[in-house]
Amino acid sequence: MLSSLSRPKALAVCALPVAALFAVVALAPLPYAIAQPGTTADVLGEDKGREVITITGAPVRPSEGQLRMTTIIATGPSTDVDLGDVADAWFRTDRAVLPRSSVYPPGKSDAEVEKRNLGQMKESQDAATVAALDYLDEDPGKVEVDLNLADIGGPSAGLLFSLGIVEKLDGDGAGGDLTGGRIIAGTGTIDADGAVGAVGGVSLKTQAAARDGATVFLVPKAECSDAQAELPKGMRLIPVTALSDAVASLKALEQGQEAKVPRC
Repeated sequence: MLSSLSRPKALAVCALPVAALFAVVALAPLPYAIAQPGTTADVLGEDKGREVITITGAPVRPSEGQLRMTTIIATGPSTDVDLGDVADAWFRTDRAVLPRSSVYPPGKSDAEVEKRNLGQMKESQDAATVAALDYLDEDPGKVEVDLNLADIGGPSAGLLFSLGIVEKLDGDGAGGDLTGGRIIAGTGTIDADGAVGAVGGVSLKTQAAARDGATVFLVPKAECSDAQAELPKGMRLIPVTALSDAVASLKALEQGQEAKVPRC
């Protein structure tokens, strides 16, 4: 009985179940996902030997710069994340702890999530094509656009796809590059009307962009404050709400009209 034990021994006995509880909590899976900077891809270039953007039915121009779409990598819906993983990620600037439900729909397997993400990518590509051709007043019945980016899902590359189509068909509209020869990165969904939407994970995507040489990052305006967190040194943020302002901002930047380039 505890009453017959010395005080130190009694405390030790009482501490055992508490220690066991902490051990269980530390090892128990938690409803979180751990995210980190992912890959980037130049939509003006190639992916696995194929042009990311192929256009037929209209002249295509070359570009000296790059337009890099950005991604994050997150633990899968079936991956167990414990307290140690969360604690490690919490103190790292290149990691983010996110509610699993905000990353993946509940109750879905890894295969189901991958299928959903690829479906969202296809929808995003279709919307990006419509938005870009509409912006350029091109007839979609005469101009055919094929978008190819293997093994990447989700809708967040929509804005960059649209900009890539505009760059290949029209550049800055005056014979120059829309990119101004820069490595420009960004993120954002896009709908057929050209409206740009938020995506999440932007503070990790700016890090991926900087790692791969970008100095300018196009971000949905609603996510400016998130993008400014852990912003890499020398990275310029340009907020956008629509394809038209993204193009206008890049033209102004290319022409040195700094007053016309918005900032977060």
